[in-house]
Amino acid sequence: MGKTYERIDGRLRTFIEEQPIFFTATAPLDGDGTVNLSPKGLKGSFAVLDEHRIAYLDFAGSTAETVAHLRENGRITVMWCAFQGPPNIVRVHGRGEPVFRDDPRFKELLGHFPDIDPSLHGLRAIIVVTAELVRDSCGYGVPFMSYDEDRDLHGKRFAREDDASLSAYFAKKEHIAQSIDGLPGLPLPLPPSDF
Repeated sequence: MGKTYERIDGRLRTFIEEQPIFFTATAPLDGDGTVNLSPKGLKGSFAVLDEHRIAYLDFAGSTAETVAHLRENGRITVMWCAFQGPPNIVRVHGRGEPVFRDDPRFKELLGHFPDIDPSLHGLRAIIVVTAELVRDSCGYGVPFMSYDEDRDLHGKRFAREDDASLSAYFAKKEHIAQSIDGLPGLPLPLPPSDF
């Protein structure tokens, strides 16, 4: 039933690029630490960079667990489920890295996301994942669900922030600069944006 892939291309690439939602899972090295599982969406915020690398935009939120875990150990799993069409689940297990706004690679990476306005969502970083293991499985237990459209609430909420107010918002949140388990999270204040 399940199959392992050498690269992200062809039918596999098409499948993951068509999904309106995906999930990321990370964890700290400490066995007692908090495992984090996050849904991700917003059309245009995900990209396949090449046959071995994927990336997504890390937008403003109330925590920065994924960033903290990646900074500590880099381990990440990204998962897509077919909620429409033939059943399928695809997982990319790999090493992730948050590329922050002041990184020289940031601007070039941002070019892979032409269909979304990052200024509306409080863009914090671009998460780049290098695949180490790519597998699919049947997905027989995943229900059919319809996708209507993205919610516009995130964009409405964060479009009114500039760099200074966004940094102030993050500074007030308990688990942005450091994770639930005390790991370094998002470096603050945010570097100025030029997008």
